[in-house]
Amino acid sequence: MKLINTLISLFEANRNEKQAVPMAKYMKNKFPFLGIKTPARKKLLQKFYEESGILREAFQKDFVLALWQQDEREYQYAAISYICRSLSKLNKNDLPLMEKLITTKSWWDTVDTLAQHPVGTIARNYPEVVPETIEGWAYGSQMWLQRSAILFQLKYKEKTDEELLYRFIKQNSGSREFFIQKAIGWALREYSKTNPDSVKKFIAENELPKLSVREGSKYI
Repeated sequence: MKLINTLISLFEANRNEKQAVPMAKYMKNKFPFLGIKTPARKKLLQKFYEESGILREAFQKDFVLALWQQDEREYQYAAISYICRSLSKLNKNDLPLMEKLITTKSWWDTVDTLAQHPVGTIARNYPEVVPETIEGWAYGSQMWLQRSAILFQLKYKEKTDEELLYRFIKQNSGSREFFIQKAIGWALREYSKTNPDSVKKFIAENELPKLSVREGSKYI
């Protein structure tokens, strides 16, 4: 694929082995890095977008998957950048792709952005995907999908489905997973900016992990 080869050449030309070491260490050495820091990566991607014209075309699933298959983490970041620049083109048929990305090469740095932006956008525009798919994430056993179900409304503010948020939180409140407890606290903290009294009442009336309570109570 010409587009993927163009981007790989652009990134490879800016590889920095010295920077790659601490970047990988920050991510607990779960992924190799090219050593391209965020500001530089954004400039390279902007150059790629302008020269390739990809943002003027239909959403390209194969391009995303090709990036996801690359070893270095910057390519997954590039895929997410492209997805986030293409939110208006997404529809409910793209949700299986997001599920695949969430559950592949999973870590908070990709999962959280996918949950908030593409998943959140698709669920807002096609609310039927919540009972059809996201409900299963919340009640399933795949930790990153559980986290995504808790976080997909993070940017909804006053449009948050409060009953759904609290139900998903209660479903997962017994988890010992750090990333689930953290997600619960994060979701409550964010929603408390919109409805602090509701969050305060929910925390008082439910048995939640200490980490979740501490995070969720920061603004109330």
